[in-house]
Amino acid sequence: MCGLVSSAARSLPSAGSQRLVGRFPSGPGPNSRPAAMQTAVVRCVPTETKLTISLRLGPGNGSQRHLQREQSESLRTALGRIAHNLLKAQAKPGKGQKAAQAPAQASAPPVVLYLGEEPVPGDTSNAEAWQDGAVLQVGEARYRVERNPPTLTQLRLPSSLLAGFPVCPKVELEFGEASHSLFEWLREADGGWEAAASSRVFTPSNSYIGLKLKLRCHPGDGRRFGAAVELESGGTVEAGPGACTFDSRQWFTRQGLEEPQLRVVSYNILADVYAQTEFSRSNLYPYCPPYALEIDYRQNLIKKELSGYNADIICLQEVDKNVFTNSLSPALDAFGFQGVFRIKEKQHEGLATFFRASKYRLLSQHDVTFSEALASDPLHFEVLEKISANPTVKEKVLQRSTAFQVCVLQSLKDSSKKLCVGNTHLYWHPKGGHIRLVQIAIAFRHLQRVTTEVYPGIPVIFCGDFNSTPNSGLYEFVTKGHISADHPDWTSNGEEEQCSMSLTHSFKLKSACGEPAYTNYVGGFQGCLDYIFIDINMFEVFQVIPFPSHEEIICHLALPSVSHPSDHIALICDLKCK
Repeated sequence: MCGLVSSAARSLPSAGSQRLVGRFPSGPGPNSRPAAMQTAVVRCVPTETKLTISLRLGPGNGSQRHLQREQSESLRTALGRIAHNLLKAQAKPGKGQKAAQAPAQASAPPVVLYLGEEPVPGDTSNAEAWQDGAVLQVGEARYRVERNPPTLTQLRLPSSLLAGFPVCPKVELEFGEASHSLFEWLREADGGWEAAASSRVFTPSNSYIGLKLKLRCHPGDGRRFGAAVELESGGTVEAGPGACTFDSRQWFTRQGLEEPQLRVVSYNILADVYAQTEFSRSNLYPYCPPYALEIDYRQNLIKKELSGYNADIICLQEVDKNVFTNSLSPALDAFGFQGVFRIKEKQHEGLATFFRASKYRLLSQHDVTFSEALASDPLHFEVLEKISANPTVKEKVLQRSTAFQVCVLQSLKDSSKKLCVGNTHLYWHPKGGHIRLVQIAIAFRHLQRVTTEVYPGIPVIFCGDFNSTPNSGLYEFVTKGHISADHPDWTSNGEEEQCSMSLTHSFKLKSACGEPAYTNYVGGFQGCLDYIFIDINMFEVFQVIPFPSHEEIICHLALPSVSHPSDHIALICDLKCK
């Protein structure tokens, strides 16, 4: 079980570490019990060999003890150990006492476990004996046994809190679900705290600027609640950036869609591993204030942006592993999404695909790394043979860690309806058109296998940052289904890296969002690199969500900025199944 975490990895100047105030008894409700009855919490997991019995033993309020016992051990042995621990606690000198003044050792108290009115036989195994609702008698003290109650294993608040932006705590539980738990938000007021909201996600208003927040969580499983935990924010709520580039877009996405319609988002969110380099701050994004490149600041904007699109499928690129685990996944889970992550080998960022849990379930995954698939899968032997004629090209392709994330989703409303969602981020170099053509060739062969051999006839949505403009050979190949061996992109890095080949694929795809003037806007480059390709035989475009105006994009010269968290712009479209 992981411990409760109360600090974030990175913080803004005004945000420090968070303070875990502590556990406290639940109030009246599912767990209410007579005041004289204490609690013995038993953690017993079938896949483990030991169980843990946690209770307070000793004079007065006693001290907390955590006894680990073999699940197969007899109850008689475990009860004897509890009696031994109580004797030790009674013999220990109290505060201010000298050892010689300690009470003389007493005889062992009676220790009995009752289930109903009858004592549990001593030869019963621990795993079977310690049942929820049993009563443990230790001398005069009585304990109600709670077996595997909902328990918080991690509760964390983001270190950056902005007015007008959702605060999404990271919540991890054992024997419970966040959806069955209770959340209470409090704000500083006159030296104390006052109630602010009762919801998993809280958006502080401008009146909260300068104040700390406190979150109280009661973990639940739909039947009962476990011990609650309070967590105080390390920093105060700060002023937000005001209007953001995505605000006007969310007017078009304020309502979610019902089947047979679905909303798809594709977005390169700019990995922190790239945004936080000295080269990025000085050369790539010198126009962006350093604080606006901080991951905690940008994550506030990203979470508000993504949650406001009310999408059904979200494909993200350049997702830091820690960002997925500690920020995006918990936040989007709170908004009703489940997600999967595919890291690039040898790197700290990768691909993430999220889907609305009320509409879909993940049926299967078919992720690959292009270089590994090319080197080891006979499906790609023809492509490997072609590029092997040029060792330089072969080496470049095999050195790339570019990944391809493929998820097959199944409709919860109609189990016969399935959807194949591809997500990728191709090689970035401006002169790497030939490398990208090899990568996309591998992608289509892989998709062909999934959609013919594994799930015949399944429709395809292919999202990503393809690092290719609409006049590129890659775009031509994707949308027309073929590319000739004499296309100029085969010599994109000169004749010495030529690896010409004729390629075809059988998919009928088009760019759902058309060919916008740009999806990437930085100081030295503006162009369309990102696409949502859809199967035109299965989908029609119902609506393309308009881009921010050019004036909004250049308001702070370029992207990213204080009002936009990435150097890319999210693509959003509403599709209708034919």
